[in-house]
Amino acid sequence: MRNPLRQPAMSPDAAVSSATEAIAEAAAPIRGSGSIGASRRIVLVCNRFGEGVAGGAEQLLRELGRGLRERGWEVDVTASAARNHYTWENEFRVGESIEDGIRVLRFRAEQQRRSRDRRRIGDMIGAGAEVSVPDQYRWMNAGVRVPEMYEYLVDHASDYRAIVLAPYGFWTTFAGAQVAPERTILLPCLHDEPEAYLEIYRPIFEGSRGLWFQTEPEAELARRIFQLPDRTSIIGSGVDVPAAYDPEGFRRRHGIQGRFALFAGRREWGKGWPELLRGLEHAQGALADPLPLVTCGVGDLGRIPAGLRVIDVGYLSDQERSDAMAAAFVYLQPSRVESFSRTIMEAWLAGTPVVANAASAVVNWHCQRSRAGLAYRDDFELTECLRLLLERPALGDAMAARGRQYVLENYRWGDVLKRAERLIEEWT
Repeated sequence: MRNPLRQPAMSPDAAVSSATEAIAEAAAPIRGSGSIGASRRIVLVCNRFGEGVAGGAEQLLRELGRGLRERGWEVDVTASAARNHYTWENEFRVGESIEDGIRVLRFRAEQQRRSRDRRRIGDMIGAGAEVSVPDQYRWMNAGVRVPEMYEYLVDHASDYRAIVLAPYGFWTTFAGAQVAPERTILLPCLHDEPEAYLEIYRPIFEGSRGLWFQTEPEAELARRIFQLPDRTSIIGSGVDVPAAYDPEGFRRRHGIQGRFALFAGRREWGKGWPELLRGLEHAQGALADPLPLVTCGVGDLGRIPAGLRVIDVGYLSDQERSDAMAAAFVYLQPSRVESFSRTIMEAWLAGTPVVANAASAVVNWHCQRSRAGLAYRDDFELTECLRLLLERPALGDAMAARGRQYVLENYRWGDVLKRAERLIEEWT
């Protein structure tokens, strides 16, 4: 099948035409003679994959692949060769490799540099303005594309019992999900954000073989926006339980003394980083014993308010991040757009209470179900949440204990993998 999205640098009008052709061709018979239901071979499709790749969806697919391989499935992964979602430079080697027993196929990421048209349309989308479907296609196809990965899926879709794609918002999922809908399981990692309401995503949500959600609020959001297929399920997400923690070692290695708040993740606007700094600046002036902020992850810190102490320890290994969680007095989750929030689970496992943005339906849901987190709606409430924990440390200890129990009862990888395995066998 010809790939209309192959060209590395399209004009906006050509991009619209190409995307329309791609959807039409996706309905055509797929090459190959494989049949659904017999094999135990699947492919995971994501935008980036591998060690050092930041992102909850990317980590979810990596651990899902490892777990299914250990349960006897043959797992392939297709991804771009990019590591960093800010630059999209092809840092990994293009081609095939074996990683943790998984066959990984990486393809070159291509993007239009300094696309004014995409920025214009993106600003309209972010503002909630009405955007035509042709402009939505222009916006999608003027971003990062991985044409050779699309070609691979077109040629080899019938080799796989199931094609599992995540997260919903990237070109790799947008294009890949329309190659063989009858084999496609979408793991959307959906957020309540303007992009979620674009018409171009309707075919992949409504036309896939099935959908996996991580939480009930995520599934409810999808039901409000789309006419979902009958095959939908909440499979959850697994969280690895560290064998041990070394909080004092973390403090020693990074020269940190005393109590501190922790934020782990991407330091960017979409994850609430500027709002967190503003809220902590307010708390700094209101609390008798304000907490310094330790942060690990990726992204520029931006402007730090005067008087607020921020310690950046950079990108950490899984074990070092677990040690940081155990060393923290409180974990802060300022993001409004979460489909699961792995970091609050890691904090609870480490015995650390959570203070989170109530604007995130998913995180608020976790906090209410577990009775292990405090939610705030503004800077004043953030300050009072911190004051309460500082004045009543026993309350924080009790919250953290409930949080650990909540994670162990609901989000062990063994249970998640059993559900995923059963659904693949039932649906395909």
